[in-house]
Amino acid sequence: MKPTRQQTASGYTYFVTSQTWQRRALFKNERWAKLFLETLQSYRARAYLLHEYVLMPDHFHVLISPSVTLERALQFIKGGFSYRVKKELQSSMEIWQTGFSDHRIRDFEDYRIHVGYIYRNPVGKKLVENAADYPYCSAFPASLKDEVPQWLKPLEGQPSGVPEGTPFQEEEPNSAPEDTFQEEEPNSAPEGAFQEEEPNGAPEGTPLQKEEASGVPEGAPLQEEEVLSNT
Repeated sequence: MKPTRQQTASGYTYFVTSQTWQRRALFKNERWAKLFLETLQSYRARAYLLHEYVLMPDHFHVLISPSVTLERALQFIKGGFSYRVKKELQSSMEIWQTGFSDHRIRDFEDYRIHVGYIYRNPVGKKLVENAADYPYCSAFPASLKDEVPQWLKPLEGQPSGVPEGTPFQEEEPNSAPEDTFQEEEPNSAPEGAFQEEEPNGAPEGTPLQKEEASGVPEGAPLQEEEVLSNT
């Protein structure tokens, strides 16, 4: 039996995937898609650096460097979006599959491979011919994003450690505490041991598994918003 995975620490860059409930194509609706991107951008710099992203009809991929735990960062994204859907679109429908899949980026080559994977999503699904034409992807010219993390930038003339074309591997789904979202200012991540996860790639179409939600890190008292029942 595998040991329970501890909450991830801040200070790393992650490739994260999460899906809609029962893979429903909610983001074919332009209003929903734009609201998700607004939510994603609203926590940029507050809870994470947002390096790359793509929003597909029934899931999303992001490359982020959280300043809080990864679990908390995903609560802000998924729970924050669910809150806004209920408030602004007057919908109480179930939105998210429980949990998410993540992969900690090892080096610049690993980062580059996952950027390519993100850009290939809308092209592979024949939504556009070029990723730069897809408005819900960070390849789109008007998109707002953060540069490559400084620690990932390769030294001049020094090759990266991951060979090109390395296949993506499955990881264990992680669970974020999205179910009871109340907005607050992101806290700094609590210090603690970090357990390294197995490399993965969150292949598109693999269903995430339900898990028990992780605990929310201690911090400033929750403020403002009502508890949501669906994320």
